Amino acid sequence: MLSGLVLALLLTSFSIRAQQVPTDSLEGKKVVLDEVFVSAVRVTKASPVTFSNLDKADIAPRNLGQDIPILMNFLPSVVTTSDAGAGVGYTGIRVRGSDATRVNVTINGIPYNDSESHGTFWVNMPDFASSTESLQLQRGVGTSTNGAGAFGASLNLLTDGYSEEAFAQVSSSYGSFNTLRNNLKFSTGLLNDHIELSGRLSKLDSDGYIDRASSNMDSYFLQAAYKDDNTLVKALLFGGHQITYQAWYGIDAATLATDRTFNPSGIYTDDDGNTQFYENEVDNYKQDHFQLLWNEQWSEFWSTNVALHYTRGRGFFEQFREDDDFATYGLRPLTVNGELVNTTDLIRRRWLDNDFYGTVFSANYKKEKWDVILGGGWNQYQGDHFGEIIWARFAGDSDIRDRYYEDTSDKSDFNLYAKANYALNGKWSLYGDLQYRTVGYRANGEDTGIVDDTFNFFNPKAGLTFDLNRNNNFYFSYAVANREPNRNDYENGSPKPERLNDFELGWRYVNTDVQVNTNLYYMKYRDQLVLTGELNDVGGPLRANVGDSYRLGLEIDANIRLSDKFSLTPNVAISTNKNQDFVFQRDGVLQELGNTNIAFSPGIIAGNLFTYAPKPELQLILLSKYVGEQYMGNIDAESSKLSAYTQTDFNVQYEWKVNGVLDSVVFSGLVNNIFDAKFESNGYFFTFDDGFSNPGTVTTVEGAGFYPQAGINVLLGATLNF
Repeated sequence: MLSGLVLALLLTSFSIRAQQVPTDSLEGKKVVLDEVFVSAVRVTKASPVTFSNLDKADIAPRNLGQDIPILMNFLPSVVTTSDAGAGVGYTGIRVRGSDATRVNVTINGIPYNDSESHGTFWVNMPDFASSTESLQLQRGVGTSTNGAGAFGASLNLLTDGYSEEAFAQVSSSYGSFNTLRNNLKFSTGLLNDHIELSGRLSKLDSDGYIDRASSNMDSYFLQAAYKDDNTLVKALLFGGHQITYQAWYGIDAATLATDRTFNPSGIYTDDDGNTQFYENEVDNYKQDHFQLLWNEQWSEFWSTNVALHYTRGRGFFEQFREDDDFATYGLRPLTVNGELVNTTDLIRRRWLDNDFYGTVFSANYKKEKWDVILGGGWNQYQGDHFGEIIWARFAGDSDIRDRYYEDTSDKSDFNLYAKANYALNGKWSLYGDLQYRTVGYRANGEDTGIVDDTFNFFNPKAGLTFDLNRNNNFYFSYAVANREPNRNDYENGSPKPERLNDFELGWRYVNTDVQVNTNLYYMKYRDQLVLTGELNDVGGPLRANVGDSYRLGLEIDANIRLSDKFSLTPNVAISTNKNQDFVFQRDGVLQELGNTNIAFSPGIIAGNLFTYAPKPELQLILLSKYVGEQYMGNIDAESSKLSAYTQTDFNVQYEWKVNGVLDSVVFSGLVNNIFDAKFESNGYFFTFDDGFSNPGTVTTVEGAGFYPQAGINVLLGATLNF
C-alpha cells in the first residue's frame, strides 16, 4: 500500500487550473459573460465551500472521447470506473465515497440527475466534454442548487460560451479497442454584433476492453445566442443516441484470475449444448435536451437569470432470456406434443419513456458589502416503464410486443433558496444559505408497490470566511441536507429519507508560485442510504438505510510552479468512513458488529501531476492516481475487499501554427495505464442464507464480483482549427 502511494505521489500530477495549455486561439476568445448562467450555483473563495474547478483548457489535452467522469479522475477525493474498462460507454464517479446517485449534477444550472434513479448517465450524452466550457465540483453539501440534494458532492457544468469570431474545427481520434471519435464544431461569430449560431456533431465508437462491450454513439449540440449590453439569451438543443452492449454484470474472482475480459451478458446454451452469446444484448437509448436561458442586467446592482428546460428520453435494453417461466410474463401454460410447457426462451425489451420539464430562476443583488442571491426551481418528471416480448420460442396466447408490465411514475420537485455573503470588514465575511424543498413522488410497479410520498425538506447552511492577508484565507461552514429515496430504494424495501450534517474547516494559500487548499470535513448522517454492495437484476446498485454513520477526512491539493517549464499538482484525501452500531444477520442469528466501514469508501485517495512545458506550443503531463483498498459491503468481510491500485497515464499535446485558411493543428496523445497495472475499480458483494446444504442449519454464503479495467491503452488525436 505504502509503495503504491509513494509511486502515485512521485510520478504523477494533474492540473486543476490551466498551465500553459496550448489552445485554439479562437476557442480561447469565449466571453466570460456566459458564466452568469451558473453564478447562482457556483462559489468562489469568498464562500466557505470546498471546491475544485476545471475549464476547457484543462480538459482539452485529454479530451479524446472518454466520458466526463474519467476526465475528472484526478480531482481530490474522486474515484471513477468504467463498465467497458476503457472510459467509453457506461462510466461512474464517486466523491468522498458517495456514488453518482448522491452527486447533484446541473448543466447551466438545470438539473441533470435522473429524477427516479438519481443517477447521471453520461453515456446518453457522448463527447459532451467537447461542448463544456468549465465545471465546478463542490465536495460535501456545497451551496444550494436545483434538483436532488447533494450528499457527497455537487457538480455544475457550463456549456460552450458564445464566440465573437467565426471558427470551424474538425477533430478526430483513434486508439485501442478500435475507439474512434470524430466531431465537427463551428461558430458564425457575432453577426451584427448581437447574434451567434454554433454547434457540434459527434460520432463515437469503441469495442471496449471487456468482451463485446461495444459502444456506438452519436451526439449533437446546437446553440443560438443573442447579446447586447445588458441582455444575454441562449437557446440550446443537445442530446445523443447510444447503443451499448451490456457489460454491467462483472465477473467473479475465479474468472478474474483466468479471463479478465469475460462478459457473461447475453450468454445462453443452444440446442446442441454449445455456449452462445446473444448478439443484440444492448442498451439502446435516446435523450434530447432543450434549454432557453435568459440573463438580464437590470441595473448596476440587480441581475436575473431565468431558464426553461425540457428533456425527452426514450429507449430500452434488450435481453435473451433462457428458459424463463411463463408466469413472469402473464402467459398461460400450453401443451406441445402432448407435454405441458410453462417455460420458454424469449427476447424481451424493457422500456423507459419519460419527459422532464420545468424552470429555474434566480435574482442577484450586489452592492458594497452585500452579495445576495434569491432563486429556486420547479421541475416535473413523468415516466413510463414497460416490458415487451419481441420473440418467444413458445409464445402461448401472446402477440408480438405484448406488454407484460406497464408501470408509471410522476415526480414534482420545487425549491426556493436565499443565499447571502456579507463582508463585515476587510477580513471577515459571513455566509448564509436557506433552502426549502418539497418533493412529491408517485409510482406503481410490481417491485415498488404503490408509492405515494411527499417530502418537505429545510436545508440551512451557514459559515464564515477570514482573509488573514492577501495570501491566506480560512473558512468554516455547517450545512444540512435532506434527501428522498430513489426508485430502487423502494424496490429494495421501505426506505426512509436521509439527513446529513456537514462540517467543513478549510485553509487556502495563494501566491505567485504556490496554491494550496486544505480542508477538514466531518459528515454526520442519519438513515444514510449506503450501497449494500448488491446489484438488482439490471445491474443497478442497491442501497439500504443504516441508521447512524459518518465520514471524517482531510483533503489537501496544491498547484506548485517549480519553474517556467515545470509544475507539480498533488492531492491527497485521507478519511475514515463508518457505520455506527451496525447489525447484520449471519447464519440465521442477528449479530452486533459495532462500527464497520461504509461500502466503497477507500481510506486514502491520492493523485499528482507533473507537467513539463518546454515551449508554449508543447506540453507533456505524467498523471497518476492511487486508490486505497475498500470494502464492497458493510460487514468488513475479507471476501468483499477491493484491492488498492495505482494508475499512471501519460499525456502529450502539441500545437502547430499554420498561416492561411487553416489556423492551427493540435496533436494529442494519451497513454492510459502506462505500467499495464491489473486492477479493478468497482465490484459488488452479496450474501444469502443457505438452508439447503445442511438441513436444520442456516449458513450465510458470501460472493463477490469485479469490473476489470484495461491495461495499457492508447488514444491519438488531431484537431484542425480554421
